[in-house]
Amino acid sequence: MRYRAPSREAVDPAVFGRLPLAAWHDYAALLEGAGWPSIEQLNRCLPANAKHRFVAQTPALLADGMHYEQRIAERGDIATREGNWHDLLNALVWLRHGALKQALNRRQMAEIARMGAKRRSRPQDALTQFDEGGVIVLVRDPALLAPWDAHDWHGLFWRHRQAWLDGAIRVDVFGHALLELALDPDRLPVGKALVFQSAHGIEIARVRATCAQAIATGQLLNDPQELRPMPLSGIPGWHAGNADEAFHRTAMCYQPKRAGREYPGAWLC
Repeated sequence: MRYRAPSREAVDPAVFGRLPLAAWHDYAALLEGAGWPSIEQLNRCLPANAKHRFVAQTPALLADGMHYEQRIAERGDIATREGNWHDLLNALVWLRHGALKQALNRRQMAEIARMGAKRRSRPQDALTQFDEGGVIVLVRDPALLAPWDAHDWHGLFWRHRQAWLDGAIRVDVFGHALLELALDPDRLPVGKALVFQSAHGIEIARVRATCAQAIATGQLLNDPQELRPMPLSGIPGWHAGNADEAFHRTAMCYQPKRAGREYPGAWLC
């Protein structure tokens, strides 16, 4: 069943104080205000030199017959439905992660040119999954990959709980569909993760830049199998239930590893 986000009036304000939405507090006026922000308000948040802008998705706009990605690439127009959580959160991701979004758009356009507008490739599926549900994960200790590789969720989130608390492993939610799911506190969302490794305390902005460059040059996201499942509800503080060890043995978001499934190693940065 397709997820339907709650109405703006029905959203519990407490969700904006919990991760992942708490990380977007600098956009609180757009997320938490009584009314929906207008297209003009969103555009005022763009940098002065932005090459893209938000435009209302209307029947007149769609009558141009252009592919969503083509409209962005050729005209700089990001079609945005007004009064819609999914598109508002997509707009916020454009505001924060513009380089990543542009890298995805360039790769999508290259695949459309190669495959045509009506067929999809494995890279397109990977690009779309990351766009909608992507998570960037930074690890300092490569040993943390072993329980993750094995889908040993109790090990990753409980035995290594301190690693999450002291920053040895960090997550940066990129996918706007994941942020939309976070509007419902009962959901147990699972992201599609790309993993980066550094023994040093580098800034997440540098990791984002590395990720954008690797996507733009075709070094990442050539197949959906590159993406690892990341059950966000296991991270300390992201779900009330995960302070109890039993959660990490029984939560529905923790799925066993499929036979033969393998994951690529972390991208070094």
